[in-house]
Order: sequence, then C-alpha cells, then structure tokens
Amino acid sequence: MTEVSLAEESFLKDDLLRQLINVGEVDILVGVPTHNDAKTIGPIVETIQAGILGFFPRARAAIINVDGGSRDGTRELIVGAGIDDAKSTSKVRTLRTLHSISTQYATTPARGTALRTILAAAELLRAKACAVVSPESTQITTEWLTSLLRPAYIEDFDLVLPTYRRHRFDGILLSNLLYPMTRALYGLRIREPYALDFAFSGRLGSQFLAENVWHDEAAQAGSETQFTLTAIAGGYRICQSFLGSKDQIERRSVDLVPAMRQTVGALFASLEPKVSLWSTTNGSLPISTTGPEQEFTLEPLRVNRKRLRDMFLTGVTELESVFQSILSPSTLAELQRIARLEETGFCYSAELWVKTVYEFAAAYHKSVISRDHIIQAMAPLFRGRAFTFLTENRTASAANVEDDIEALCLEFERMKPYLREIWNGRE
Repeated sequence: MTEVSLAEESFLKDDLLRQLINVGEVDILVGVPTHNDAKTIGPIVETIQAGILGFFPRARAAIINVDGGSRDGTRELIVGAGIDDAKSTSKVRTLRTLHSISTQYATTPARGTALRTILAAAELLRAKACAVVSPESTQITTEWLTSLLRPAYIEDFDLVLPTYRRHRFDGILLSNLLYPMTRALYGLRIREPYALDFAFSGRLGSQFLAENVWHDEAAQAGSETQFTLTAIAGGYRICQSFLGSKDQIERRSVDLVPAMRQTVGALFASLEPKVSLWSTTNGSLPISTTGPEQEFTLEPLRVNRKRLRDMFLTGVTELESVFQSILSPSTLAELQRIARLEETGFCYSAELWVKTVYEFAAAYHKSVISRDHIIQAMAPLFRGRAFTFLTENRTASAANVEDDIEALCLEFERMKPYLREIWNGRE
C-alpha cells in the first residue's frame, strides 16, 4: 500500500481511506459514479462483476462507487450486489477476491469531484488499469468491460476511448463540433473525446490527478474532456474500442448549455495552455481502433427541427449586442442574413459554422465578456447548425451521414489558419 499524501488525506474521507487500506493493492479498478440511479445500477454492477470474474480471473480487482448524494438506495444496491452470484455464473474460477467499495463524496453530484475520487483511489491502490462506467450505460455487456480494460491492462495503452453504434441524429454536438474541432486542433481522429465510459492506465491517472485543474470550476465541469486532452498533450498512447449500441438518453433542450460547458467549454479552455501544441499541428491522423470507428442506424426518429430553427432565430435577434462582442462583422452579418431566409432555403453552411466556432474560441481566449456567457451565447447558433445537419441528412444513408461529418472535419482542418490569425489579433 502506498503512503497517503497529506493532499489525499484532506480530500478523501476517512471512511473511504479505511476501505481502501483494507483492500490493499489491485491490478484493476472499475469506478462507477452515481446519483439516484437505483433503476439501472443493479444490472450494470452485476455485469461489471461478471466481466471481471470472467475475463480477468487472476487479477486483483475492486469496484468503487462514488456517489453524489443519492436518496433512492443506489449505494445500498451496489454494496449489496451479489458477488457470490456473479462467481457462480462465471465459467472461470477466480483466484482473487473482488472487492466492492462505496463512498458519498458530496450531497449533490459533481462530475469533476467524482472523477477525482476515482483517480485518487486508483493511485492509492496502485491500480495498473482503471475503467469508468456510466450508470447510463444500460446496454453494457461483459465484452464492453474487456474491450475497455484489455488495451490498458495488457496492451499498455494509456487511454481507451469508446466508439458506438448510434442513431444518425444522436450526438450532433459531438459530430458537428467536439469531434471535428478536437481533430483539427490536435491532429488525432478521436471520435469520442468526451466519453462517459473509458479506461486508463495508472500512470495517466496519476498525471491528471496532479494537474492543477481541481479548483477551477470550468475545468471541473469538463473533467472528462480535459482528461482526454491531457492524454493527447502528454503524448500518451490512445486507442479506441468499439462497444456496440449506445442507447440515446433523451434530454430536454434546456440541458444543452450544461452539455456545452462540459465539452466545448473544456475544449476552449485547453487552447491557452496548449497553444504551442495546437498552433503547430497540421492535418490529422487515425488512431489505433478495435472494430469500426463509428456505426449509424437509420430507425425513424422524431426530431422537432422547427423548434431548433426558431431558437436560432430568437438567439440571433435577442443576442445581437452579445454577438457584436464575439463575432466579426462579416460573420454576424451572414448569420443575420440566413436568419431572414424561409425555412426551405435556410442553410448554416459548414464554412460559416467553422468560422463561427473559431471566432467564439478566440473570444473565449480574450475573455471579451464572461467566458460562461460566451458558451451560453453559442447554444442558439449550434441549434441553427443542428437544424441544417438534420435537414441535409433527413433521407441520407449511414455512409452519406459519415461523408457529411468527414467533410465538416476537413473544413475545420482547412480553416485552422483562420484561428491562428485571430487568436491574438482581429479578423
């Protein structure tokens, strides 16, 4: 067991420290952050147990639940999950004890604190590999777990990110902003830079734990994105594993701004400290991937496109003074022009969208107004771009959707010199 540092002692609760000391050292740690997930968590934990016992029977392993103040019995379900039952269904007899730990880190959920707790536990237990599994992953299988853990535990990768089979209209923020911009900035074709299911090596976990991000509210909100960017900037070995289908979790439109804080805000915040890296990176390269990089399904899905366009129009009108601080006159004029178009002629083109995003990134860097207000102001414009993406791909095949996303990625790469140009100057 490693010595507990004063910083770790002050951060981790005494009860958790006692549990970790009782466990000793492990080879594999699986972290499950929760908040009122009693409806889904039982089968997920049972699948995690079966995956560890079935695929890693000789590994010293532990499951740690970090809970953000559940009041529905989530923690009790995890602690009471039957390890003996999991052993009885495993075809391979385990040679090790599978430990289960639970701690409540706060009375309200905070993703950054949850991840920090898992990282600290992994470091204290000297875990060689660690996976984080979201309680939203109701389609998890034992193969998911081995697909995430095996590259980190056996193949010496430092970060294992997922790829999924998704509906063509699921994850538009990812496909139209986060993926293409991350790819253009840092030169790696990482499909899910913001992932809720992922695995990492002990060395990468310790590196991120030591980063000076834990007292920055914006960084904490986007801790998963920051984690990926730390791996990229540090030259760590990154790969992708295909996990299969990912259920679409329906979210109300009001949840867009928090989602943008966790992803776009974190990406924008990375630009300043990593300017020497992204400003000298050109083009992009694929990374090691097990299985397909992406799969799309084409089942019918009702999407309120009219509402997206209406929110774009309202934003362009009501936030004009805000946009004057953020956008160049030519970009704002073009947005106002397309806002006057009839619905059948409306098109928020890839070129205009990339120019918009890069101008928002430069404005975030210069703090022309509150950085959080910059992220909020971007939300209605993203909805306009989402309207165009949905309209253009309404009858598209899976291959055509992929071609559309690839064309947008190339546009982000082509226009990257524009970001360099406006980073410290004006258009």
